[in-house]
Amino acid sequence: MKITQISVFLENKQGRLHEVCALLGSNNVNIRALTVADTEDFGILRIVVDRPQEAVAILRGAGLTANLNEIVAVEVEDSPGGLAGILKILSANGVNVEYMYGFVEKFSEKALLVFKFEEPDKAIEILADNNIRIVGGQDINCI
Repeated sequence: MKITQISVFLENKQGRLHEVCALLGSNNVNIRALTVADTEDFGILRIVVDRPQEAVAILRGAGLTANLNEIVAVEVEDSPGGLAGILKILSANGVNVEYMYGFVEKFSEKALLVFKFEEPDKAIEILADNNIRIVGGQDINCI
């Protein structure tokens, strides 16, 4: 099960992140997870929202560069070594993690991590075969 994520390219200047979040908020788009990676000149805002197609249209309409990509969210034991166990399985099966980030969920005692894989379908199959719960978009919207 894959989730749609939006990547937004932003100039690294004061107030730019606020502008994007305010734009989405004023259009009733709810941000469920986010991470920001930056360099001196620009940043990449990665967000999971409740209505990704509409959000991308809104962002592009405001002149922003916004792209959709597929990510995979999985539950991870919220204990020392929980993440290492999943990464070991992925590595042993030749799945490369391009990036990842975590966020809080309210429906269990587990941690939740979002992964961007080179081969998401292969990763999903391996994770499912190893009884690692994959979280879908409907779960994200319940958070």
